[in-house]
Parts: sequence; structure tokens; C-alpha cells
Amino acid sequence: MTHFRTCTLCEAMCGIEVEATNGVVTRIRGDQSDPFSRGHVCPKAVALGDLQSDPDRLERPLLRADGKLREIGWDEAFDRAADGIRRVQRAHGKSGVAVYLGNPTVHNYGSLLYAPPFVRALHTKNRFSATSVDQLPHMLAAYWMFGHQLLLPVPDVNRTEYFLIFGANPLASNGSLMTAPGIERRLRAIQKRGGKLVVLDPRRTETAKLADEHHFIRPGSDAWLLLALLHVVFEEGLTRPSPLAGDLAPVRALVKRFSPERAEAQCGVAANDMRRIARDYATARRAVCYGRMGVSTQEFGTLCAWLMNLLNLVTGRLDAVGGAMFAEPAVDLVASPKLTGRGSFGRWKSRVRGLPEFGGELPVAALAEDIEAGAIHALVTSAGNPVLSTPQGTKLDRALSQLDFMVSIDFYLNETTRHANVILPPTPPLSHDHYDLAFHVLAVENTAKYSPALFERPPHARHDWEIFCELGARLESRAKWRAMKALGPRRLLDIALRSGPYGAGFVPGRRGLSLSELERRPHGVWLGALSPCLAKRICTESGRVEVTPRPLLADLERLEATVARPGLTLVGRRHLRSNNSWMHNSRRLIKGPERCTLLMHPEDAKARGVTNESRVRLSSEAGSVVVSVELSDEMMRGVVSLPHGFGHDRPGIRLRIASGHAGASINDVTDASRLDAASGNAAFSGTPVTVELL
Repeated sequence: MTHFRTCTLCEAMCGIEVEATNGVVTRIRGDQSDPFSRGHVCPKAVALGDLQSDPDRLERPLLRADGKLREIGWDEAFDRAADGIRRVQRAHGKSGVAVYLGNPTVHNYGSLLYAPPFVRALHTKNRFSATSVDQLPHMLAAYWMFGHQLLLPVPDVNRTEYFLIFGANPLASNGSLMTAPGIERRLRAIQKRGGKLVVLDPRRTETAKLADEHHFIRPGSDAWLLLALLHVVFEEGLTRPSPLAGDLAPVRALVKRFSPERAEAQCGVAANDMRRIARDYATARRAVCYGRMGVSTQEFGTLCAWLMNLLNLVTGRLDAVGGAMFAEPAVDLVASPKLTGRGSFGRWKSRVRGLPEFGGELPVAALAEDIEAGAIHALVTSAGNPVLSTPQGTKLDRALSQLDFMVSIDFYLNETTRHANVILPPTPPLSHDHYDLAFHVLAVENTAKYSPALFERPPHARHDWEIFCELGARLESRAKWRAMKALGPRRLLDIALRSGPYGAGFVPGRRGLSLSELERRPHGVWLGALSPCLAKRICTESGRVEVTPRPLLADLERLEATVARPGLTLVGRRHLRSNNSWMHNSRRLIKGPERCTLLMHPEDAKARGVTNESRVRLSSEAGSVVVSVELSDEMMRGVVSLPHGFGHDRPGIRLRIASGHAGASINDVTDASRLDAASGNAAFSGTPVTVELL
């Protein structure tokens, strides 16, 4: 039998056809009838079946006793977990318990709906998530400029004619904060219609190789180049500000001192090239500026996000066809205060360094040090592996071993959950239904699609949302959680669809969008191209874009005071067949040539006596790892690159295939003290390192 689903492994929302016989996946391929992805699929989607049948995937709760893990029943597991949490909170206060939510949370609408009320039930200020190792600078810039943390502009890649990309590699990531399945097809279409693709990155990535232009740029210097582009736009009278722009006079004044000639020494891009790019961008009929991990995970991430928004704004590209636009999803999280808040900043701070809260969460770079300082005595993790995905993983690894109690909601015994006292394994993706609440907000087209569960949940299994309900019921009002469990995510989704912009009355004389309507349309529903909508969605008090947030004006002084360090700097990289720190237990994804290698320019290697495949010690102030070198002129001189998500060599994990391809964790050498000061986001990119031949 063939089932139609959406892949849940990245942001692209690719439609897939899944064939299954007798409870076993026999084939997965792209769904040609999906109106959004149109048959596109990447290798990760095919591995969903591997996850379903993985013998290492946990199916029953585990309890740690006398240093060993043993299976227990669900009721005992819930009781033990709740008792441990209550015990720590009685001894150390509500905030003695911390919580960490990983990236897969936003790929699971049941978790996305039920995790927040569970976190609130803990009544702790020590809340953490993968947000502060990923997109926090973009969200903070959106909060300050547009009044809502989820008003995130996305490139109208389908209609743009000049695509300017900073520190992003969508051919490997399938798009990030830009849900665009089949991104290669979309990028090539820009070129076919006479447009241009320009990439700035310290590595000649897969996307850079496709581009019309690629310029090497020093890690962490993107803000200098963006300021230089704005300088030229104002200096040469190339502005075409959006009607929603606030007073641009302060912007004109502040960028005046950031000429391309001054920026050249900082970023390594020729001043003449910067001037030409600024002119080409500003005079193109349709253009958009976009940046991702390379600009987000650095010491000036929020500054970069602000400046990219400004460049789009002052050239008339914000909320304009072919520019940086805003999706209008069927379930509108921006217009749904009960689902998500507008955001907040600095209401409380972390114990040791005083890092600011954002949206109810603290930067995860503070987690290890606050455990060591005695501010945190217990931890609840869900769908996350922060030992491999957050800065200075070895420090966090040690800190987790000092906790009084730990609960993990996860179906793997991995580098983080191996510290847990109780592990509660949820069902895998194909065993629960699916609707993308988050990624429709970031989509380059407006669509909607619902996928029922492919496999019936076994009697011994529990969904994520059911786990949150059971734990919540043991920590606060049982009646409240019984009602939430009875309601269930399906009914909440149906209510949200019916009350959304395409619900009842959306088109006069036609049936509005509802869950039953989506169930009748298994390939999904196309709801239209992006259209200008910021005027009705902006959430600032003035009803206009706030162009000069005070904290970012102050951050310009920090930028100017920064001095480039000599020596090598480290950046990360993504691979199409990898998925952060998990899916490495799929043989079909991990097989082939070693991918966890240190990319290094031949001249940098020669100066250190290093040759191809040499084993070297990569060191920083935070730690060191041993890796093999792969010589590559794809790297900018002075920059080396190690992929994210490896390091499966810790004892006590149960990932047999991944352990055979352990690699080294880049976060064993990233430094938790290096942050984007404006937001507290981890600064992974541009870590100063040394390379020593073994």
C-alpha cells in the first residue's frame, strides 16, 4: 500500500510516497503530486524507514539503578520521573530544574503544541533549546524590527532575479529559515530567467559552485560587508525604501563611516567588488539578501540579521515580490497568541554570566556553567543531544554527570541521554500523524498538508504529547491535563485550521480549510504565492519597521573595536546526507567515504607539514580533537572546516552503526564563552584554532 507523507527530517517539507508491507517500509520516493515539492526528495527522506526499524531505537522506558539501565513500565517511569523532579524542586526551588528542547520538537506538531504547557508546568526560569545555537539572532532582529519573533522574512526565490547569499548553503541544508523543497531547481531557475546568484562564504560550498559569483569572506566579518553595501546604497542615491520604513536618516548617518575601502581590510573582499555588488543588487528589478548559519552563529549574528533586513528594506526589497517576503500560513502562529508569544528580552538572566532571556529561554551556552555553579540540579531533555550540538560539549558532558536527577524524552541512548536516570521513548515519525506548524511560517509558497500516521502505535508505545500530558498531570492539576489529553493535537489542529486565514469563509461559496478537507487532499493544498502582507501583520506599536533598535546601535561600537586574530579559524559545515547529531545510525546515510574530516587549504597544510589524510590535533582554548585532514582549495586561506554533529565515541551510548563512524565533535573545540553579545547565541563560526601534525 502507498501512503503520502511529508518528510520530517529537515525544514524543506518534501512530500514523499511510502510503500509498506506487513508493517515494514519497503520503498520511499518523492511525491510527484505534492504541489510544493513536486517530487523532490533527498537521501535523508529515504532513511525514514531505517529509523522506524532501527534495532537501537528504544521502545520502552528505561530506569537507571545501581549504574545500570533496565526496562520498566510506563506508569512507574512517569512516577519516577515526576518524583525526581519534585524532589529537586523541594530542595532547590522551581528553577533548580532546567529543561532543554531539541530541534526535532518543531518537526512534530504534537510536541510543539504540548511541550510549551509542560515547560510552564515546571515553573522554572532555566529553559533552554536549540534556538540559541541556531536562529536566535534572526528571531531577535525580527522581534525588535517587526514586533514579533516569528515575523521572519523569507526569500521569494521563485521570482527573484538577484539572490545575494551570506553564509548559507541551501544545496546541503535544503534551505534553512527558508522552506523551499527542490532548492537546486529553484536556484537554477533564477539563472535560466537571466538572474544572478552571488554567494559570500569562507568555503566554496555546493551552493557557491552553482553560483554566478562566489567571494571568500573572513568568518565573522559579514557585518562589515553588509555595512559597506549600505554605505554605497546611500552614498550613490540607490535607496528605494519600503513604505513601512521608519526614519532612515539615522541609518544613513551610521553607515557613512563604513566605506568598502575600510571594510576590505576586515572581510577580505575587494572594495571594488563590494561597490559593484551593491550597485547590481540595488538596481536589479527584483533582488533579495539572505543569510543563515554562517551569519547567525558568529559573534555579530544579531547585527548581521538586522543589517540584512535593512538592506532589503532600504532598497525596496522587503515585503516585495522577488524580495524578502512573509508567508501567510493556514495556521498562523504570528496571529495566534495562545500558540506563541510575540517574544520578550531580558526579563531575567542566567546565574553565572547574566546572559539575557529571550522568548522565555536562556542561551544554552549558559547551561553547563550554571549546573557547575549550583543553579541547576536536575534537567529534562526532549528530542535533543546538547552534548554534541551546543558549545564546549565536553564541559556540558561533565556537568551532566554532576546532576542530582535527569529525565530524557528520546528514543535513542545517545551522548546526552546516557546521563539520564529515566528515559521515556516516544514513537518515531512514521507512527504518528504530522502537520508542519513551524515551517509553513518560513515557506516560499503558501501550502498546507496533513499526514495521518502510517503505522498504528503499538500498545506499549507513547507519543511525545502523551508523555508530556502524563508528566504534566503528575506535576500540577490532573484535571487540566486530562482535559488536554482528551482534546489531543488533532482537535487543536482542526480548530486552528478552521479559525485561520483559509478557514470557514475564506472563499465565499467554497468549503473552508479544515482537517477533514486536508485528509481528503493527501498530497497537500497549494494556497498561493507569497504576496505583500507586512502592513497587516506587523506587530510594532508604530505600525512601521523599527530601523534602529538601540542595542544594535551599541553593538556597532563592539564591531569596530574587534581586531582580527592571526592564525587559523574554524567553521562548521553541513552535508546533505547528515542531520545534525542524529540519523548517523542509518547505514545508507553514513556509508561511503569518511565525511568527518578537517577541510584545509593546501598552502595552510604545507606551512604546517600536513598532507592529505594526515592525522592532526585540532585545538582551541576550549579543548582538542583528533581528525583526518582533507586538502581542499574550496577553503579560504586561514580557515578550516569540520562538520557538525559527529563525536559518537562516548562510552555508554547505544548507536552501533554511528559508533563505527564516530568522527570528532566540532563542539569539543568550540568555546561557550564566545557569544553574539547582543543575543547570547553561541558563536560557533570563527573559533581560533591551531592544527598540529601527530
